[in-house]
Amino acid sequence: MIVENTQTQMRKGVLEYCILSTIAKGEIYASDIIAELKKAQLLVVEGTLYPLLTRLKNNGLLSYNWVESTSGPPRKYYVLSEEGTKVLEQLDKTWQELAYAVQTSIGDRKVK
Repeated sequence: MIVENTQTQMRKGVLEYCILSTIAKGEIYASDIIAELKKAQLLVVEGTLYPLLTRLKNNGLLSYNWVESTSGPPRKYYVLSEEGTKVLEQLDKTWQELAYAVQTSIGDRKVK
């Protein structure tokens, strides 16, 4: 149970960063964000993603555009705002520092 809790907290800790990084690649639809995260083996469901996207939008880190769809209703495509790009750059730096700290902590220990 302790391991599962720690794993959950680790995933939660990087989820927002991964979402911002995915959106930074270009305008993207929510289901495509889920697909990209799934490819990275970070499983996220709509019930988790949409509240995060709303919070990021409300914090001024992203915006969205409605795009007409040939196969249904218009779709909401997300893009990073200027502020979102700045925050992502800071998170990139923090990630590099954390990755270095973890790798240094692991040292020569074999990780399975």
